[in-house]
Amino acid sequence: MLEQKNTLSSYMTDLLSRGRIVFSREEAQEALGVGRKAFLDAAERQQHRKRLLRPRQGFYTIVPPEYLMFETPPLTWYIDGLMRHEGRPYYVALLKAAQFHGAAHQAAMEFQVITDRRLPRIRVGRAAIGFYYRKDMNSISKGIAKRKTPTGFMKISSVELTVLDLLRYRNGSGGLDNIATILSELGEIIDPHKLAQLSSAFERSVVQRLGYLLDWLGFAKTAEPLHASISGNSTLPWVELEPWRAYLDPELVFYPVTRNQRWKVVVRREPEPED
Repeated sequence: MLEQKNTLSSYMTDLLSRGRIVFSREEAQEALGVGRKAFLDAAERQQHRKRLLRPRQGFYTIVPPEYLMFETPPLTWYIDGLMRHEGRPYYVALLKAAQFHGAAHQAAMEFQVITDRRLPRIRVGRAAIGFYYRKDMNSISKGIAKRKTPTGFMKISSVELTVLDLLRYRNGSGGLDNIATILSELGEIIDPHKLAQLSSAFERSVVQRLGYLLDWLGFAKTAEPLHASISGNSTLPWVELEPWRAYLDPELVFYPVTRNQRWKVVVRREPEPED
């Protein structure tokens, strides 16, 4: 049993007073001078009281009093600490990143993170962290920025990396209509040259679909450097705008098929972005 003057609760209070909300099992044991079992018993009591979370084994997040009803502080407060604990590079991405950049039509159902290891989805309180895999994280490092948070900072994709990822990770993007809605909201702040530079780290089909959508939404100037990056390929293959639906949705056979020669994109259904 922990001594009253050196309890896990007082340790947590001290960390909060210093602006910290995360700690590892090892550092808590060292600070409190207790063994593994005594610490785990105390941590379990705090978890039952909803004052403490354990997103991953050996990693703990304190729930400040004002967030007890949500059972977790904002994930932006501790995603960096969690990924440092995992020892993995990462960045906040997809719908969550788009939201931070000003696209607010559809809130992300999970806190989306891209990293270089396949990690299981984590449920934390009433929230969830969804992980998406990219092997070559170094190839898109110029598209990752740091953003300040109340407890430090987090890494987040630039608007240019965000829109490329939306076309690459279709399962996390909410479908074509949602992607088109986000592009319509963020199109004016995309840097065309940064977009073209980052596109070299993506599949050509991703670039073709993104370029087509930017053109279709009225951002032709933004798409021009993107087109120049692939226009030298005389054997550019045709790609489906919605390959994930082209062979699964029987109703698509009733839509007229158009072929966009500029981007070599087969369009069976035009996007329907929200107003």
